[in-house]
Amino acid sequence: MLTIGTKTEFHKAYIDGAWVETRGRFTVTSPATLEPYAEVADCGPDEARAAADAAVRAFASWSKTTAYERAAILQRWYALIIEHQNQLAEIMAREMGKPVTEGRGEVKYAAAFAQWFAEEAKRAYGEIIPTHDNSKRLLTIKTPVGPAYGITPWNFPAGMITRKAAPALAAGCTFISKPAEQTPITALAIAKLWEEAGGPPGTLQVLPALDPVPVSNVFFADRRIRKVTFTGSTEVGKKLYAQSAATMKRISLELGGHAPYLIFEDADLDKAVADVMACKFRNAGQVCVSTNRIYVADPIYDAFAERLTEKVQNLVVGDPLDEKTRMGPLVDRQGFEKVREHVEDALAKGAVARTGGKPKEGLFYEPTVLTEICDGTRLLVEETFGPVAPLLRFKDETEVVRMANDTPYGLAAYVWTRDVGRAFRVAEALQYGIVGVNDPVPSAPHAPFGGVKDSGIGREGGHEGLSEYLDVRYISMGLP
Repeated sequence: MLTIGTKTEFHKAYIDGAWVETRGRFTVTSPATLEPYAEVADCGPDEARAAADAAVRAFASWSKTTAYERAAILQRWYALIIEHQNQLAEIMAREMGKPVTEGRGEVKYAAAFAQWFAEEAKRAYGEIIPTHDNSKRLLTIKTPVGPAYGITPWNFPAGMITRKAAPALAAGCTFISKPAEQTPITALAIAKLWEEAGGPPGTLQVLPALDPVPVSNVFFADRRIRKVTFTGSTEVGKKLYAQSAATMKRISLELGGHAPYLIFEDADLDKAVADVMACKFRNAGQVCVSTNRIYVADPIYDAFAERLTEKVQNLVVGDPLDEKTRMGPLVDRQGFEKVREHVEDALAKGAVARTGGKPKEGLFYEPTVLTEICDGTRLLVEETFGPVAPLLRFKDETEVVRMANDTPYGLAAYVWTRDVGRAFRVAEALQYGIVGVNDPVPSAPHAPFGGVKDSGIGREGGHEGLSEYLDVRYISMGLP
């Protein structure tokens, strides 16, 4: 059983296969109760250097294991994560306010990355290249890039760890995780399960830190750390992109989004409303691929707004540990204030709150539907990251595609239509890395996830996710 206490020592960092006490700790506060939840190790440069050394040592042996050996450990890790899904969901509910019902779904999603990459590890194929010279043979092999460093967000504290660590470990890389300061317990729990699965010391390490900069600087400066993966804001991602250049690290960035949802006049209204609910309000809207702009065809705008408002009014908001709860709190004061400011700005500029539009007690915010949105409103250009659904009208396909693409972001977009021709036209015209057509939750471990433009570079999931941790080595062999 995963518990916080002497058995698993979750107040410590996990470095080189040991649970390590640090000189300082920081407090994780539950956003649902605003009370302290746990005291956690506060790592700094010393712990980072120790983890880097351990990752390099472990890489020497881990990279030489066969894909089948690595896969066996990953499969055991998968089974243990599934076995502990209730405990992990409870940790997330306490750490960041995700309802336990959603948390169990996230744990299954997280575990699925371990399962998928256990199998994908065996498919890191090279090639035999037809030769231009009969005295030579040409071939390629794929080799692990080296020790990797991952910075993960708080909104999917289980899924983002495995989405990055599983392909790294499957490829033969070692992986150092710096979890978000709001959600270190989940990462430490998953590391504990890696240890129980037989993961060798130094292959997966977790360094909680209240201030990520001193820890991260060690890894960016260390030439032995060959790969960086980050999920977070575009502003921070661009800084890390520049910082990685000094040592020419491979880098993957999954950054901010501003997802449009295009609802055409032929939509099945009930299904479209249900899909928008799933896309917009899970995790209280704190999802990088959550829709931030909902464009509805003018002939169905009023009917859609009425049905969506009714569904939103029936959302159960409350204690994330309660099985009946469908929406919990926002993660912290900063996120809460951004949502409040966005809604107040929209209302001041003429928007109408069909429902919600006001703060509740603590870090809870009313699930909100806004109509009659005006140009110049902040939520049309900034990612709200909260439970706010703004509805905008459009007249035709050309107009709505133009409006949907009018953003520097390009992570995810959504379309609802029963017209197959339109589905293909619009999906191909939208400048986004992910397009869900009649699908509000398109992410899957066996499919590539990532954005274009200011939403990042690289892909996670699918065979593309494994390739992010592999170098292609070309061998030209002369025949004596």
